[in-house]
Amino acid sequence: MVYSIASTDSALSVVISSEVIDARELGAKLVQKIRTEKLSLIRFTLDGDNWSSRTLAAIRIVDEAIRKEGAVSDYSKLPAGVSKILTISQPTVDADKEDDRKTSADFLTLVGEQTLAALKEAQEVFKFLLESLAALKQMIRGKAQYQKSDLLSFIHAVGPQALAIVGLVNLLLGVILAFMGAVQLQQFGAQLYVANLVSLGLTREIAPMMTAIILAGRTGAAYAAQLGTMQVNEEIDALQTFGFSPIEFLVLPRMVALALMTPLLVLFADAIGIFGGYLVGVLLLDIGGVEYATQTRNAIDLGDIVLGVAKGSFYGVLVAITGCLQGMRSGRSASAVGNAATSAVVSGIVAIIFATALFAVLTNALGI
Repeated sequence: MVYSIASTDSALSVVISSEVIDARELGAKLVQKIRTEKLSLIRFTLDGDNWSSRTLAAIRIVDEAIRKEGAVSDYSKLPAGVSKILTISQPTVDADKEDDRKTSADFLTLVGEQTLAALKEAQEVFKFLLESLAALKQMIRGKAQYQKSDLLSFIHAVGPQALAIVGLVNLLLGVILAFMGAVQLQQFGAQLYVANLVSLGLTREIAPMMTAIILAGRTGAAYAAQLGTMQVNEEIDALQTFGFSPIEFLVLPRMVALALMTPLLVLFADAIGIFGGYLVGVLLLDIGGVEYATQTRNAIDLGDIVLGVAKGSFYGVLVAITGCLQGMRSGRSASAVGNAATSAVVSGIVAIIFATALFAVLTNALGI
């Protein structure tokens, strides 16, 4: 017999005399005892000091069975090593009790907690923006603490290295816009106005927005991951210890790089997207090349291009702010860094879409 069960006035005493036991059989017997004798305490004891991980696993299986009956396990009679491991492995909060606590919480309390959390979030964002503006002011005065080599490296990563993906996406967008417009305009024999649709749509709205979204997924996530990893390695704490401002040293070069390079990427996206529409118009819609180019030139003016470039610069700052903010707020674990990168992409895209809608309303109201 590898175990024995003895009932006392206040508990069931389980003496395990071998490390190889049928845990499920023992658990079933204990459950039956608990139900028939109405006892709530199970005291485990080992007959000798011979135990292994199989002993621990068996006791945990038995423990889970009796916990469902509302009984409590007592490990005080077990060897110190066994007792310590089993105590550590106990769940800190019972899942059912946690669910009950959440569902029983007052609705107004939950609303208040979420409101306070949102206000705290807004406060942190506002503080980060003020610190970033102060760092930019220091940079303009030539007193900011940052390395110019870092700025040049970020400019290269944001600009030239992003040309391929920005060009491919916007070329396909130009093709898609041309096809969409052709389907409707051909019904009226006005396929020439595909040039107007592609050029105006890209320069004013789509090219700046899609370029910024690409940067949010490519660069914003990279910034969040880089700064989050620095948090894990305590590099940011080290900078503060040596008297360097993390905002000036880490955030400012990244923000300036995006603000400078995004407008240039938008110009490149405008050109490559219009070229995609040109290919569809000339090769598939039988529009003359010179005729398409002339129609494009008449459809847009310098103001449309400047508006799109200005939007791109603003979107670039948004991407930099969201990426750096999430990275600076990252926790000190691998999962926290991953969450920071994910949050940077999501918040960046949401901010870009919101800003695009706001710009659309303002330009319409102002007649721009």
